[in-house]
Amino acid sequence: MNLYDISVFLREHNNYEILTHNYPDGDTLGSGYALCIALQQLGKNARVITAKLPPKFEYLTEGVEEQNFTADYIISTDVAADSLLAPNMEKYLGKIDICIDHHGSNSVTAKEKFVDKYAAANCEIIYKLLMRMGVNFTKQIVDCLYTGISTDTGCFRYTNTTADTFRIAASLVELGCNSAYINKVMFETKSKEKIMLEREVYDTITYCANEKCAIVWVTLDMLKSLNIGEDEIEGLASIPRQIEGVLIGITMKEKEGGFFKISVRTNGDIDAAKFCSKFGGGGHKAAAGCSINGSLEDVRSQLIKAAEETL
Repeated sequence: MNLYDISVFLREHNNYEILTHNYPDGDTLGSGYALCIALQQLGKNARVITAKLPPKFEYLTEGVEEQNFTADYIISTDVAADSLLAPNMEKYLGKIDICIDHHGSNSVTAKEKFVDKYAAANCEIIYKLLMRMGVNFTKQIVDCLYTGISTDTGCFRYTNTTADTFRIAASLVELGCNSAYINKVMFETKSKEKIMLEREVYDTITYCANEKCAIVWVTLDMLKSLNIGEDEIEGLASIPRQIEGVLIGITMKEKEGGFFKISVRTNGDIDAAKFCSKFGGGGHKAAAGCSINGSLEDVRSQLIKAAEETL
């Protein structure tokens, strides 16, 4: 199913629920809300299903009409695997009609898929889809799309950024997106608590594999002591990768239930997705993730072993 086929399907049918992944970021939310607003603009019933929405992303919901309907079709956006759906989405497992994603490792169970592993952000794909659907690119839509592209490229600094990424971003700016506001909120604004958390995270830095790998972690106790919510964790994954000489940067984030969510960022030719596949995860070459059960020491030991084997 190509983008044209999907555009025809969406115009011919109605009553859509759009799924985002757990621990939602700018790309999954931007994709979901841009598509939702576009479908509503075409007279369709649509709503976004998400886990708890981080406050800084609340502007993405502007222009979204709350509608009462029974869903006939399920669409997932920026969801790379069934396991990445939030706990409140278990009823959708195996029932996704169309999966739209940019992760080459995509393993979502869906009737139809469109996966473009060369897209820097899923919002690039949604942009091209909405072009084919002939929708009006309102300020709400372009803000959603720019948010996804900007956040998934680290404000156009990551290696996944392509010439196509810049062209689409430029088009969104021309269409009136508030790029300055979005970039400030996403990359230059931190709460005092977030600054304190980052200071503690820097104190956890552990090196291995001849200092070519750096590991940091965030525990539930750290979050509790600083009274910080899950939404403040975003962006920490870039810390170990920024260290000179580090090829693999790993961030461990403790979650309720006795496991750690692992974010891996790499430099050079190291494949982050391949690294995370050792633990049942996946993603992109330079950015990937997985989850590992166990205590901090046990999980850290597994990651150190994997890093030393890789390097």
